[in-house]
Amino acid sequence: MCGIAGYFSSSHSFSSDDLRQMTESILHRGPDAGGYFEDDVVGLGNRRLSIIDLSALANQPIHSRSGRYVISYNGEVYNFREIARELSRINPELQLHTSGDTEVVLEAFAQWGPQCVNRFNGMFAFAIYDKQEKQLSLFRDRVGIKPLYYYYDGKNFAFASELKSLTFAKQIRSSLSINKNIISTFLYLGYVPEPHSIFHNIFKMPSGSVLTINKYGLNISSYWKPEEKIDQEVYRFFYTAKRRFKELLTDAVNYCLISDVPYGIFLSGGTDSSLVAAVAQRLTPQKVTTFTIGFKEAKFNEAPHARSIAKFLNTEHHEFTASYADALQLFDEIISTYDEPFADSSSVPTMLVSKLARNHVKMVLSGDGGDELFWGYGAYKWASRLSNPFISLFRHQIAYSLSKFFSNREKRAANLFEYPGKETIKGHIFSQEQGYFSESEIHMLMTPDFSHEIFHEEIFSSLRRDLNAKEDQSLYDLKYYLKDDLLAKVDRASMKYGLEVRVPILDYRIVEFAINLHSKLKMRGNIQKYLLKETLADYMPRNLFARPKWGFSLPMQLWLNNELKYLVDDYLNESTIRHYGIVQYPFVKNLKKRFFAGEEYLYQRLWALIILHKFLSEFDKRKNPAREKPAMKVPA
Repeated sequence: MCGIAGYFSSSHSFSSDDLRQMTESILHRGPDAGGYFEDDVVGLGNRRLSIIDLSALANQPIHSRSGRYVISYNGEVYNFREIARELSRINPELQLHTSGDTEVVLEAFAQWGPQCVNRFNGMFAFAIYDKQEKQLSLFRDRVGIKPLYYYYDGKNFAFASELKSLTFAKQIRSSLSINKNIISTFLYLGYVPEPHSIFHNIFKMPSGSVLTINKYGLNISSYWKPEEKIDQEVYRFFYTAKRRFKELLTDAVNYCLISDVPYGIFLSGGTDSSLVAAVAQRLTPQKVTTFTIGFKEAKFNEAPHARSIAKFLNTEHHEFTASYADALQLFDEIISTYDEPFADSSSVPTMLVSKLARNHVKMVLSGDGGDELFWGYGAYKWASRLSNPFISLFRHQIAYSLSKFFSNREKRAANLFEYPGKETIKGHIFSQEQGYFSESEIHMLMTPDFSHEIFHEEIFSSLRRDLNAKEDQSLYDLKYYLKDDLLAKVDRASMKYGLEVRVPILDYRIVEFAINLHSKLKMRGNIQKYLLKETLADYMPRNLFARPKWGFSLPMQLWLNNELKYLVDDYLNESTIRHYGIVQYPFVKNLKKRFFAGEEYLYQRLWALIILHKFLSEFDKRKNPAREKPAMKVPA
């Protein structure tokens, strides 16, 4: 695992100093070693986190045996040994000088060209430069586990693992400006979706794609999309599907255990992480190390459940019980960690558990992906409910009736029934399930200069089979929420501390299996993630995991009413709101009034506005260093 950065420019718009500053700004991603390559067109930088092959020979950038190609690489290709054997059969004279995956990836490119990526099983984002053709190629893994940003103004190009890295190039920094067209979408989703970023001319490279740039220009092509893997036939039979899933998961976990450094597992106490831990422990003769975090507020504390599972599996278990004071230390670091507005408040406990794990290991496995692939969210029940023709016809009347209840639950449900139309229903369900602003609220909230159309999901019309409402919602989560929120959250939170996180449930073979699994094997009656739970029952008693799951979440609505109220006062006061002129203060004032009067379900809307204005404040400071930041009131 590493941090990568680089540029392509025939006009010499980037300097060696730019490349070094870009690369050193992501030192946290690779504290073990660093290196550079430059010629008259291209610069490549790398910061290395050594996980496989700890020798200096594996430091990057690495040159191919022929000398024609050079690579800067981030990630893990788990099946590199099989690919190395295939390369040796094709060319017996090929001598690999390292025992890791980076050199294998490079020689695979030299042998097969860009099509080599179809052979890789893993998580990765890497750049390969062809010195002969003066062409740079970038690759991102199928699901988008590893991040890759790029800058392009039509002439000059730069790339990096994190957005902040790009802003250290003078060419980019001098013209950096806020992309006001995407702010409405952020307030609707809580994150900025691919391919956009918060800045003009800086983009997220699409997952499952290859980008090439040369003197003729830039081109992006896709090599994998989940919607193209949907088959006419599905796995219908329970025992056949369960056997296949166990085979795939065992193989995926086994791949993820390849490491030359100590490793562990994030154990939240829920189905997904428990299943990963159980499979890993069965594959490993020694005790695996597990980590969990809980909060002193009992409703949000899953640590006792995780402890029970760890005891049953006989793992070496570590847990950390946090309070608002622990979380408070990280609130000021959210913007510097995520580089753009990011409203998922679980980023804070993810940082806390990553910091805990890094004190003991250098790599961990996580259960991410299970909810999206096997229907663990309430959104899938809502998708099915709202697809009912009767409900669709009378949804506005239902919403009106529910809004008259005093219960927060009914008021929140009323918002879900008020969807604009079928073409945007998936985004609406996500937005309201997460507690962000609805599309109708956005129109009332934004000032005229910032009232732009919300980015909406693709509508698929040529799939190999018709999807039901729950399948459609799941595909939405896989393509958007998982990649741009959950995986981004885990990557930045963990790499902040130089910790690699591997996600075996997101092995692309499991993804392709899951999207072709019959609905009744994902949700049976009210039992969500049915196949996962039936599989987990082969490893441990049901009473250990048969309960609602909270995960690594914050009691944000409680804290905003008490210890963190100062954030509302600092960032959502009239002076700050009017200074930036993005949202209407009367709307925000009413929102605060409703929240503090008891409508606590509105906390996520407030949090998104806090994060947005905190980001703007910090960006303002960078553009205008002489401007002092308002003193932050921190509770005693």
